Amino acid sequence: MQENTQSAFVLHSRPYRENQLLVDLLTEHDGKLAALSYVGHSTKSSRKALLQPFLPIQVTLKGQFQLKNLARVEPIGKSFLLKQNALFSAFYINELLVKLLGENIACTELFQQYRNSLKALVETSNIEICLREFELMLMEELGVSFDFSLVFEHSAKGFYYLPDEGFIPAYTKLKQPCYDRWHLQAIAERNFSEPSVLMTFKALMRQVINHLLGGVPLNSRKLFSNKS
Repeated sequence: MQENTQSAFVLHSRPYRENQLLVDLLTEHDGKLAALSYVGHSTKSSRKALLQPFLPIQVTLKGQFQLKNLARVEPIGKSFLLKQNALFSAFYINELLVKLLGENIACTELFQQYRNSLKALVETSNIEICLREFELMLMEELGVSFDFSLVFEHSAKGFYYLPDEGFIPAYTKLKQPCYDRWHLQAIAERNFSEPSVLMTFKALMRQVINHLLGGVPLNSRKLFSNKS
């Protein structure tokens, strides 16, 4: 039986059959994949304790089919100590990956960005920039790119973003969010010194992500709304 060992993070897990979990993993070499894991009868199962989000682990996977069997798992670092908004943000990132990322597609750079994002969420007070950078990397992995050239070429004060066309000048009124030209130019240049620019960036990414999700709401966003 084919077997491979690599670094991973648990994105989500749920009961499958008696004493088994179905686990969504983000792996270093094979991207997102699903695996079955036996966790035993005890509520204090050591395997179950390791299959928690935000803990760096090394997994050994067996199987030739899409659904793998988790043969071994061991920690390779300490769990990222995330609190409050940082924790909610990490759950948001996990949910994006579960719902948007295709399975068994190598995405080594995204894996590194994910690990760096968890580290940044622990250390930084500017969560918004951390989230936007991760979202951009995820969009690149999904084949969604932003061409800001028209924002610099046209003098319109505002622009719409259309999923199939990109940015277009807001010369006529559409039932779409309209983004300030100066804000879009700042986003293109990665200049986030003004809070208003980050607000526009957040609105733009929300529009794009909602389109990719087909309007399906994210459960993790409720954590922020419940807090407020």
